[in-house]
Amino acid sequence: MSQKDKPRALATFRDMAKSTQQDWDIIAGEFLNFAADLPDRILKHLLLLEADFGGFPVDRLTHSLQTATLAYRDGRDEEYVVCALLHDIGDTLGTYNHPDVAAAILKPFVSEENHWMVQHHGIFQGYNFFHYIGQDRNLRDQYKQNKLFDYTVEFCQKYDCPAFDKNAETLPLEFFEPMLRRVMASPRKSLYKMEE
Repeated sequence: MSQKDKPRALATFRDMAKSTQQDWDIIAGEFLNFAADLPDRILKHLLLLEADFGGFPVDRLTHSLQTATLAYRDGRDEEYVVCALLHDIGDTLGTYNHPDVAAAILKPFVSEENHWMVQHHGIFQGYNFFHYIGQDRNLRDQYKQNKLFDYTVEFCQKYDCPAFDKNAETLPLEFFEPMLRRVMASPRKSLYKMEE
């Protein structure tokens, strides 16, 4: 019987308002195990992007890997490279708001600058195609006064835009896995971060 198959203690409340310290001691123990597996779940979810082209020249996983490869080859730090890798991870579940999904996953682990860049990359990338789908390509201009405007433009132009080339260097997911694990080893900020 594996560790996951063994019966575990469960909280006893039926109404959270009537929970006890003992209940939360059990939940806290389970939370730590579950949180430690986050990188594994993210890696599995990234694989859902494989063979999903959505009409693009490369599948969504290849695009994510190329974006990360470009950032890595340009000397960006691990946190930035992980942001590049995960920037479109929300495509499967957040079809209409994929940047928000990626930003929510990354928020506890990355700087405010990188979080903002991921959260807003969709509207900034829109500069390159919104006019083809009946939208205003200059929607990003509402953020012109934001100190991260140029930072996000640079991400889109240097890494996100050119990452649709089926002949470009594409480092494998396994290459980025250690970086992902290091970046997500411990949250910087979270409502649910346990005191150490």
